[in-house]
Amino acid sequence: MNLSTKFQGHPYHIVSASPWPFFLSVVLFFNCLAATLYLHGYKHSSVFFGISFLGLLATMYLWFRDMSTEANIHGAHTKAVTKGLKIGFMLFLISETFLFASIFWAFFHSSLSPTFELGAVWPPVGIADKTIDPLEVPLLNTVILLTSGASLTYAHYSLIARNRENALKGLYMTIALSFLFLGGQAYEYWNAPFTISDSVYGASFYFATGLHGIHIIVGTILLLVATYNIYTYHLTNTHHNGFECGIYYWHFCDVVWLFLYLTIYIWGS
Repeated sequence: MNLSTKFQGHPYHIVSASPWPFFLSVVLFFNCLAATLYLHGYKHSSVFFGISFLGLLATMYLWFRDMSTEANIHGAHTKAVTKGLKIGFMLFLISETFLFASIFWAFFHSSLSPTFELGAVWPPVGIADKTIDPLEVPLLNTVILLTSGASLTYAHYSLIARNRENALKGLYMTIALSFLFLGGQAYEYWNAPFTISDSVYGASFYFATGLHGIHIIVGTILLLVATYNIYTYHLTNTHHNGFECGIYYWHFCDVVWLFLYLTIYIWGS
């Protein structure tokens, strides 16, 4: 910490230059490029995607490390800064809400008024007998995700009560359930009788569930970071803003999944 930041006359964090936003943009571009090449069957595209994904994880780790250092060692996250971060994260979740709203809008636009090309019915002709049973893997995934929300809330209140051991147990359970959910989603994709190219139904299904799955992966990463910070005594019962943001994000994914399950899996099939 230099003298200018130690004796500044305001409570706000003057952020120093960081390379991680630029590097994150670069690796995200290569992730999207590799995924596109993979979908078009280009040779070695899966290797390219694996390398770019490792670059994404490394960049996220380094950025989280710097943020943790600023908050826990430099003391840059004052009450004013924490309030601003929470407001910013709430605005981010609002933007995420509009993102998923656009996906559901596309789904309802196609399902409530199916065109003649689809047979004027929903699900479209050729898909109606191939839809996934909502009472099998989707129902199990719903139970898993709701249980993970409960265990995460348990971890949060345990931390507030200064019970570090139970907070870690709750987080361990939540992370394990997130991997179970992702495993169930992968199993469902592997055995699905239709693909993303099978009419607007397949496109809507895979786009909605796939985007939600990506959010679960990001949420799991946030919870892994929180687990590390609790394990290393970096978080206290009153100072755990990053953990709270991860909790908001996870419950947001819970709500999106419930709406997705009721509309696409049950009503839409």
